[in-house]
Amino acid sequence: MTFHNFFLFRRFNLLLFFYFFTSFIADAQNEIDLSIRQRVSDLMSKMTLEEKIGQMNQYNGFWNVTGPSPAEGNAKEKYDHLAKGWVGSMLNVRGAEEVRAVQKVAVEQSRLGIPLIIGFDLIHGYKTISPIPLAESASWDLDAIKNAASLGAKEAAAAGINWTFAPMVDITRDARWGRVMEGAGEDPYLGSQIASARVKGFQGLDLSSPNTVAACAKHFAAYGFAEAGRDYNTVDIGDNTLHNIVLPPFKAATEAGVKTFMNSFNDLNGIPATADKNLQRNILKGDWGFEGFIVSDWGSLKEMIDHGYAENNHHAGSLGLNAGSDMDMESYIYLTELKSLLKEGEVTMAQINDAVRRILTVKFELGLFEDPYKYCDVEREQSVIGSKEMNEGVLDMARKSMVLLKNDKGILPLKKQAQKIALIGPLAADKNSPLGNWRIAAENNSAVSVLEGLQAYKGNVITHEQGVKLVEAIPAFHEEVQINTTDKCGFKAAIKAAKKADVVVMVLGEYGFQSGEGRSRTKLGLPGFQQELLEAVYKVNPNIVLVLMNGRPLVLNWAEAHLPAILETWHLGTQSGNAIAEVLYGDYNPSGKLPMSFPRSVGQLPLYYNYKSTGRPGADGTDAGSVFWSHYGDEKNTPLYPFGYGLSYTTFEYSNIRLSSNTLDLESSITASVTVSNTGKVKGKEVVQMYIKDHFASTTRPVRELKGFELLSIEPGASVDVQFEISKEDLEFYTEKKIWEAEPGAFTVFIGTNSATKRYAAFTLR
Repeated sequence: MTFHNFFLFRRFNLLLFFYFFTSFIADAQNEIDLSIRQRVSDLMSKMTLEEKIGQMNQYNGFWNVTGPSPAEGNAKEKYDHLAKGWVGSMLNVRGAEEVRAVQKVAVEQSRLGIPLIIGFDLIHGYKTISPIPLAESASWDLDAIKNAASLGAKEAAAAGINWTFAPMVDITRDARWGRVMEGAGEDPYLGSQIASARVKGFQGLDLSSPNTVAACAKHFAAYGFAEAGRDYNTVDIGDNTLHNIVLPPFKAATEAGVKTFMNSFNDLNGIPATADKNLQRNILKGDWGFEGFIVSDWGSLKEMIDHGYAENNHHAGSLGLNAGSDMDMESYIYLTELKSLLKEGEVTMAQINDAVRRILTVKFELGLFEDPYKYCDVEREQSVIGSKEMNEGVLDMARKSMVLLKNDKGILPLKKQAQKIALIGPLAADKNSPLGNWRIAAENNSAVSVLEGLQAYKGNVITHEQGVKLVEAIPAFHEEVQINTTDKCGFKAAIKAAKKADVVVMVLGEYGFQSGEGRSRTKLGLPGFQQELLEAVYKVNPNIVLVLMNGRPLVLNWAEAHLPAILETWHLGTQSGNAIAEVLYGDYNPSGKLPMSFPRSVGQLPLYYNYKSTGRPGADGTDAGSVFWSHYGDEKNTPLYPFGYGLSYTTFEYSNIRLSSNTLDLESSITASVTVSNTGKVKGKEVVQMYIKDHFASTTRPVRELKGFELLSIEPGASVDVQFEISKEDLEFYTEKKIWEAEPGAFTVFIGTNSATKRYAAFTLR
């Protein structure tokens, strides 16, 4: 046998082995799926109607489950439901012992012993807190985001939880909406990539592993488009925006294998999402083939009465199930109304069976029927929660989430020796705000403060003054929070410290609970007396580094115009102060890019880079003497900082774009290439971004859309060639025909460092 023939023979055998191995894996998976389907069917054949409806009922934790069982009242009734098998899920029960106790009632007292699925708002970490999701999105680092979700799942699973109400994949263009902190920002492409990464991080490769949890894509759909940025408000958008902007991240989550969906509080074009059959049955379960189950948001079935859509609880139950909502969170409507609705013919047994089958399937996939107490290991809980692995993971994510907005005169990084630093601001020593909102299991005041982070570096003299006081009491989850607006007594000490300093680090922004659910704002400047404090300090020492802590884009016109350095740190979680200190001192080179545009004025909102050209776009404001074009009379159209923007301690240069061909057909692809060079003195990361413009189409198209990005690490003086493959899939959109397709015509590709890049090349799809 010749060497060539031997090589071919060996290659054939390897391919044959690979074929049979993958076939074996596929067959094994099919057998598992078949086994689960059969086991679900067998179990359902034994269930009474009441037990089936019970699986569609979710209760919030209603008693101290490691204490005595409730003896009377509403809690006693719910306990009896649990023991009868009339509860399919509980939420906000946490801790291995607590979950074991409640699971024991469901498994050992009910007739069929069906285990509960335990839900929790695991939004950005369980007890060891990662940066808020908007901050994580600013990293544009999909591997890091996936790992952060995986670590959060591992810690939560160790505390008995097996289902998270995350990721939130709502696209939003309005920074007034408080829940921007919980998502990935304004862009459907970036949002889709992050949705996929977080689902895969939560669920892992094996959902039955005790280190993973079932994920939940929420809020389906269009919650982020609430009018005026006011939470829970109505939504009125057309099919073009719904399909091209809102739905892609949800579809990406489905393709990533997400096990559950949550519908949203809002109405969409006159129909509450909880009762939207087109969304839930036609698109999600029909067109996309979603096989998991849909849970309502908290009380959203009952809230359809407040919407003026459902007449009463009975009507709401009919609307919800007919539309495809499988599980009722905290409305109790399915439990009380479905039996009579079935008898009246308002719902069908097939609909109930479909919902129950979906719920039970996820429970089987989690391995709960094999071991309902698999998430209830106290020893694992003690070893995992707050471990070195968790803290190192959230520190890594925090480093990568910061965005350098401005750095004139080389003020950053700070010198590590012989500098006098005045650390000023109500958030500088605060250990609670950095945790952000949606950190239910975290201990209050458990974050590393900026003061503590800077003090770990011993070479400088640091003087700390608060300047503006925080509220005294730590707020409950539901309370409104404001930074002090009545007391400026700390100004004098802050100004005195600033006068004596070589550099001033001011830590300002939003208190941790000033963004999040129900925290919409009409004013997006620095709350309280912070802006006044900033300007007072500037008068005596303009050498200021502004460190921002916030959960949404803010209006920063004055700071941009006057200050030499601005670092956006968001709410970075448990390791916040350590990560910020590393960036301020240059031990980590910031590499984040904005996932949302920062406005110049609240009056610009909603604001987003992928807007559409009007019939009167003007000439970028240069059409002298004309007012008849789409613009403001008192402000620019452009954002202060555009989507995708972020600086580094080094500099990057881009070559012109090189296209492998100027013509693309429907069956092939072309390559767009650039060379990126690190022209500075330190190693740095750059997010190379590709945008595409479709010039003419059956519906109007955005001026440009993100279609690809690459995160590079480049040594000083080095260059890297970056290639993006462009095919018809990158050019598809929801067309006038109500389908996804690419239409032939002229296109422009842009490649650069943010969404405002002017570097482009042209090609044609034929």
